Amino acid sequence: MSTTSSAVPFTDEELTRIRADFPILERTVRDGKPLVYLDSGATSQKPFVVLDAEREFYERHNSAVHRGAHQLSEEGTELYEQARATVAGFVGTQPDEVVFTKNATEGLNLAAYAFSNATAGGGGGAGSRFALGPGDEVLVTEMEHHANLIPWQELTRRTGATLRWVPVTDEGRLDLTDLGDLLTERTKVFAFTHASNVLGTVNPARELADKAHAVGALAVLDACQSVPHLPVDVTDLGVDLAAWSGHKMLGPLGIGVLWGRPEILDEMPVFLTGGSMIETVTMEGSTYAPVPQKFEAGVPMAAQAIGLGVAAQYLGELGMDRVAAHEEVLTAHLLKELAQRPWVRVVGPGAGADRGGTVAFVVDGVHAHDVGQVLDADGVAVRVGHHCAWPLHRRFGVAATTRATVAAYTTLGEIDAMLASLDRVPEMFGVDA
Repeated sequence: MSTTSSAVPFTDEELTRIRADFPILERTVRDGKPLVYLDSGATSQKPFVVLDAEREFYERHNSAVHRGAHQLSEEGTELYEQARATVAGFVGTQPDEVVFTKNATEGLNLAAYAFSNATAGGGGGAGSRFALGPGDEVLVTEMEHHANLIPWQELTRRTGATLRWVPVTDEGRLDLTDLGDLLTERTKVFAFTHASNVLGTVNPARELADKAHAVGALAVLDACQSVPHLPVDVTDLGVDLAAWSGHKMLGPLGIGVLWGRPEILDEMPVFLTGGSMIETVTMEGSTYAPVPQKFEAGVPMAAQAIGLGVAAQYLGELGMDRVAAHEEVLTAHLLKELAQRPWVRVVGPGAGADRGGTVAFVVDGVHAHDVGQVLDADGVAVRVGHHCAWPLHRRFGVAATTRATVAAYTTLGEIDAMLASLDRVPEMFGVDA
């Protein structure tokens, strides 16, 4: 990761109190086995306060926010905008720079469609910087999640621009050797992940954003695996746009965030159109509301946004520096133990700086799905497959990996439980241990 301050991990007593906030961690699976949840990179579990906030909205304030003059709508609108302010504060920015989306995928598509809408000459935006055509380039990296790859593939297909990418080293880090040849005056946007959802690599976002700006390109950040786990100030990162998911940061499903610098959001053409995002409408044409409403067409997902605001407050009270310190201890322990099993091969960097709590590995000769089934039979929940990063797996010559991911509520005992279950794999599948 490594931690960016002198923060200490949670004590055992603190961790016990944290885990008591998450009701699902009390359940059993697979014939009464305790649930060992190591799939927080896919989606995190939710504390009582988030569940209660959603329920309270539906029980006391349910209304179409920003759409009514009655008391319920006023209350719902106030709670919705309070949530926006809380989320903004959590990442060091201002409320009018936070756009609520369905998820991070929608946020990244919103950014990509802004370019193609500008190219088509529509969408209510003023920014020529968003117009692409033949000769222009979009730069991504080989470690991107499909959500930060396919929208840019489609953008270049629609506009005639060219897609290029930064390769990944054998260690699992970006190979920046030839970045000067890849990032040129032809580059209009550089989209990259802050933390890989497979490798655990934490990329130098500020450095990459500065290099993008030096050639006039916009920097777009996938922050799905960083905002829930590290202290993140989006303005300090220097990027122009950043997207992340609510459900990965203890919040509800169905809510995400697209943050943008004010001047960028003002210039961006709209993506979805309809109610709530308009200023005036005639049969001949329309004008659009200011940011952020400009990008929030339709009835907002108020309950989910309110739940996300509470999740951000909960994480803020834990202290993101302490969350990061806790996860660093867990990750170092897991990597150390896996290194002592010669039949396991970790895909990604070893423990140390710029390394997050995502650990993907391969048991040579055993498919990841089979490894996952062994773990699941013991109540251990991990992710298996290509993790929506197919090109990255091809880069490392593997069809699939087993991935363990940690969160603020994960314990060392859970890591050890996974390792004990993993140790059953060689004998079951005839692997030389």
